[in-house]
Amino acid sequence: MSQRDYYEVLDVNRSVSNADLKKAFRRLAMKYHPDRNPDNSETEKQFKEAREAYDILSNPNKRAAYDQFGHAGVNQSAGGGFGSGGIGDAFSDIFGDIFGTGGGRSRVRKGADLQYNLELSLEDAVAGNTVKIRVPTMKHCTSCSGTGAKEGSSPETCGTCGGHGQVRMQQGFFSVQQTCPKCRGAGTTISDPCQTCHGAGRVKEHKTLSVDVPAGVDNGDRIRLSGEGEVGEAGAPAGDLYVQMHVKPHAIFERDNVDLYCEVPISIVTAALGGELEVPSLNGRMNLKIPPGTQTHKSFRMRGKGIKSVRGGPVGDLICRIVVETPVKLNAEQRDLLEQFGRLTGKSARKHGPNEKSWVDGVKQFFEDMKS
Repeated sequence: MSQRDYYEVLDVNRSVSNADLKKAFRRLAMKYHPDRNPDNSETEKQFKEAREAYDILSNPNKRAAYDQFGHAGVNQSAGGGFGSGGIGDAFSDIFGDIFGTGGGRSRVRKGADLQYNLELSLEDAVAGNTVKIRVPTMKHCTSCSGTGAKEGSSPETCGTCGGHGQVRMQQGFFSVQQTCPKCRGAGTTISDPCQTCHGAGRVKEHKTLSVDVPAGVDNGDRIRLSGEGEVGEAGAPAGDLYVQMHVKPHAIFERDNVDLYCEVPISIVTAALGGELEVPSLNGRMNLKIPPGTQTHKSFRMRGKGIKSVRGGPVGDLICRIVVETPVKLNAEQRDLLEQFGRLTGKSARKHGPNEKSWVDGVKQFFEDMKS
């Protein structure tokens, strides 16, 4: 048909990839298709020219012959621009992409991936553990070995699509392949279904799995168990199971990446005079020295007493935050002693209460600034 250079027809260079070749043809086909340009012989001619060029250049053997000998190398094999397969074979892949259908027999898809939310204690997340989980899923029916057909029978080739799973519909110049409505893409039908799975080839079940949780996992981390998801239809392989970690809140510790935080309440006596306390860590009990004059919110960092991440790197720290507790439910003697202490320290507040004094000075300055 066309004696124009095929690369020129599709407006591509000679080193064009197959993917870009397909994009170029799709663009021209949508532009010049007769259904979009009724009663326009010129656009119909351009459409057929583009179709012929794509048929040649999309075939590796024809393209090689054309590159070497030009039109003379493909005139015999081109068969008028369509080859032996006709219009449908030349365009089923292109317009299958446009309309969401694929050429040829439908592929058997593996089963769905599943997700299981695993709750862990902080201790198990830090140290690692082996945990058993019970997962609802689908498995191949043992009565029919996943075929869906009753024992002693087997699925039959679909009479509508001939076992391809697809049927071809002609729409003007378009040949569009769609999923077969009878077998729904399987390519086979079942006249005598299995009574256990009712022809589905799968049945519901719960299975128990052991999950090796590595040390140092955190919220949101996932472990993939390959092939432990749902099995596919018609004997297709199973998907994967993703176990997602959820670390439960801890009564004492808060986690921030590889560091651990805990609040340590101390009495005003210990805060004022200093002392030594026993504090918890995930490795056991530890001693923490409190210097005299320690204030609330003072933090003490214990190096290497935190968490080692599952991704490696240095071990985190344990940070102890001090909370000075105000005494409650005082008896008369305790109240009297505190009042005496208050009178004594009140005479030298700068020395014994530096934070309070600086705060009071700041408040006074604030009100003076407001007056000015």
